[in-house]
Amino acid sequence: MTGGPLIVQSDKTLLLEIDHPAAAECRKAIAPFAELERSPEHVHTYRLTPLGLWNARAAGHDAEQVVDTLLEHSRYPVPQSLLVDVAETMSRFGRLRLEKHPTHGLVLSSNDRPVLEEVLRAKKVQGMLGERIGGADGDTVVVHSSQRGNLKQVLLKLGWPAEDFAGYVDGEAHSIALDETEWKLRDYQRDAADSFWHGGSGVVVLPCGAGKTLVGAAAMGRAQATTLILVTNTVSARQWKDELIRRTSLTEDEIGEYSGAVKEIRPVTIATYQVLTLKRKGAYPHLDLLDARDWGLIVYDEVHLLPAPIFRMTANLQARRRLGLTATLVREDGREGDVFSLIGPKRFDAPWKDIESQGWIAPADCVEVRVTLPSAERLAYATAEPEERYRLAACTHHKIDVVKRLVKEHADQPTLVIGQYIDQLDELAAALDAPVIKGETTVKERQRLFAAFRSGELGLLVVSKVANFSIDLPSAEVAIQVSGSFGSRQEEAQRLGRLLRPKDEGKSAHFYTIVSRDTVDADFAQNRQRFLAEQGYAYRITDAEA
Repeated sequence: MTGGPLIVQSDKTLLLEIDHPAAAECRKAIAPFAELERSPEHVHTYRLTPLGLWNARAAGHDAEQVVDTLLEHSRYPVPQSLLVDVAETMSRFGRLRLEKHPTHGLVLSSNDRPVLEEVLRAKKVQGMLGERIGGADGDTVVVHSSQRGNLKQVLLKLGWPAEDFAGYVDGEAHSIALDETEWKLRDYQRDAADSFWHGGSGVVVLPCGAGKTLVGAAAMGRAQATTLILVTNTVSARQWKDELIRRTSLTEDEIGEYSGAVKEIRPVTIATYQVLTLKRKGAYPHLDLLDARDWGLIVYDEVHLLPAPIFRMTANLQARRRLGLTATLVREDGREGDVFSLIGPKRFDAPWKDIESQGWIAPADCVEVRVTLPSAERLAYATAEPEERYRLAACTHHKIDVVKRLVKEHADQPTLVIGQYIDQLDELAAALDAPVIKGETTVKERQRLFAAFRSGELGLLVVSKVANFSIDLPSAEVAIQVSGSFGSRQEEAQRLGRLLRPKDEGKSAHFYTIVSRDTVDADFAQNRQRFLAEQGYAYRITDAEA
């Protein structure tokens, strides 16, 4: 079929013409297996990667479906070599299987003898495997039980990702029920929890504001077991606790907080990544928490931010069910493969625009406001060391005037001003006569200010990146971004997500990014915008001087 919106090329790139009438349908069809790379105005570039194809395979999509999708939407004949490569790449997933053997415990088996022989000879698997069952010709090898996670990581890197059928321990039983007397689980939340449960372990991708906490609660209801929940910070831990008390049968006494301030271990324990990764004298003193109870479920909130030590710990937790929750699987460190092998594949992914069309999150108007550096600042920028240039461009005083104008335009709407650099935020807070939340702000003061913002007592708040993650501010209608983490797409997802709780009367949210033109600030902005385009958001560019 010709005339479609997609051009499929032999180098595994897919070009999607955005103005084509079938573009939205095509984008949705290729989303389970193709990764967005670039997204300028008219043609978006996707790429087929092994990890993307294996994720699709693990989620139940087979090569025939992928091939049919490419053929259906392609404008020109699809290169035959690419179709063969897609089929062969996807067929690699599951040729190796991790299983439970009645007498030998954990084993690696294969119905493809040459593949098994190939991996057995790889240096990286030495020490992870034991005897060969059935002698030298056997197609099953004993795996040291402690190496289940490490072996999956290595096999993925060797290009032969194993499908894990070894099952899970039930953990210590604990009654947990959703209390749906005053609310109901949304269809997509139920589908997400079901997809996770049927898969055993894996990741659920949902927009900020779409209720990932409720998906976690629904999974806990399915597990009926003690649960360890890992979160990004103490404020998030307390929000999880409040939500679980409100939405489930759990009482306050059943939920413990394990953070820098409190060390409680209860049937449901909520711990921060920071306390688990705290290192003293070369050791992690709080790792005993992972073995403190016979956990039946481990929930990783904001799984795209998982610190490296947590990956190492997770390698030893493969017998526990693991649920990752995130708004975006993009990791700036490129460790998506570790999420796949150690937490599990993507089990559910709802495009932001789909959730928006159902009315569960607000539509957003995304605008980039470009400013020109004054000549003196432009000269300082031009002569600065490369590592200093982003700070100089991002922190131009010219941005303060633009922020003041935008705040005035939206004076009757709850507004967040978000940035990376503390001195810039202090200056903005003084110019706007607004409170500022930053790293040194105490948890108690953060909670007080967030509560005042939620209640409407406070209409303007200046926040650092501490507010990027897991902070529930449903009343926010406007966000003005002045600086960020070097073009981070995951940060863009989190910041936009602050605004997407549904608004009264169907009002749109407004997301502004103020960018210095002709600098690395503008270069980084382009990278962040890839996330917006990936989710189907258009953004406008305006000139601050116009």
